[in-house]
Amino acid sequence: MLTKEKKKEVIDDLADKMSRQKAIIFFDYTGLKVNDSQKLRDKFRKEGIECRVSRKTLIDLALEKSGFGQIKTKEIAGQPGLAFGYKDEVLPAKIIYDFSKENEHIKILSGLVNGEYLSGEDILNLAQLPSKQELLAKLVGGISSPLYGLNNILSGNLRKLLYILKNCKI
Repeated sequence: MLTKEKKKEVIDDLADKMSRQKAIIFFDYTGLKVNDSQKLRDKFRKEGIECRVSRKTLIDLALEKSGFGQIKTKEIAGQPGLAFGYKDEVLPAKIIYDFSKENEHIKILSGLVNGEYLSGEDILNLAQLPSKQELLAKLVGGISSPLYGLNNILSGNLRKLLYILKNCKI
């Protein structure tokens, strides 16, 4: 049983995390085994993502305190866990989505991304997008590809000229 002081600390801690985040992903972990839960937390920790589990009432109070009072976790089925992404908006959703492929007990419920509430389906769509690094790599490849082609064409003409001069017997 949590004391009033402890509950206030939990609410303050959650509200602080909510005010600093770029993304909060609500996920249902009902039926998740302890080993699997630890694996998921390890994946979060590697990427600098915080994961918290708390009572729905305390989560609702923290949401209200941090300015997201329109979201009610009591209306969400299951026991919600929260994944806080401070650096990347998409990474927490990606980790949960990838983990849910291995474990059917984990399910994305909904989330907040840059202060906007998104449904579970929207979060799933977001999780299936390529990562920021992949998109940047594709952009650089798309920009540099024509340059490589132009370089290849121009050097091809020089090679042909050298080949002709080499084969001329003067």
